Amino acid sequence: MLNVSLICVGKMKERHYISAFEEYEKRLSAFCKFELFEISESKLADNPSDSEIKSALVKEGREIQKKIPAGAKLVAMCIEGETLSSVDLAEMLKGMAVSGTNRVAFVIGGSFGLHDDIKCIAAKRLSMSKMTFPHHLARVMTAEQIYRAFTIIEGNKYHK
Repeated sequence: MLNVSLICVGKMKERHYISAFEEYEKRLSAFCKFELFEISESKLADNPSDSEIKSALVKEGREIQKKIPAGAKLVAMCIEGETLSSVDLAEMLKGMAVSGTNRVAFVIGGSFGLHDDIKCIAAKRLSMSKMTFPHHLARVMTAEQIYRAFTIIEGNKYHK
């Protein structure tokens, strides 16, 4: 069974996002060992300088690295990443499992994204879209797509 981690910058507070995420977390338990790691987002002023943003990303990057499970293939969710269909994501996860990978960690940054160090160590960079989404919604969407990928692999009717 594949171990899947989701490492996220920021803590969800909105009940509707929490409920949606919990539903996919519950569904995923049938397919993998799924775990969520939340790290605190750096507090910044309303109009932070470039150096303040860089400093925050460095700090968040260090915390992300502490949460990456040993031996995990890292997938960085970032705007400049590759876009995949749900079927392609399923093939990617299946390919990782077939090649002997038993741990995959997806990482979602905060409001200012991910530090380049995290992107550089990632085995894969993925983008959900060229559009911008709130990172809490991105968390729900990522969990749903991981769930959908497993249903595709299993030949389940969830995926249409």
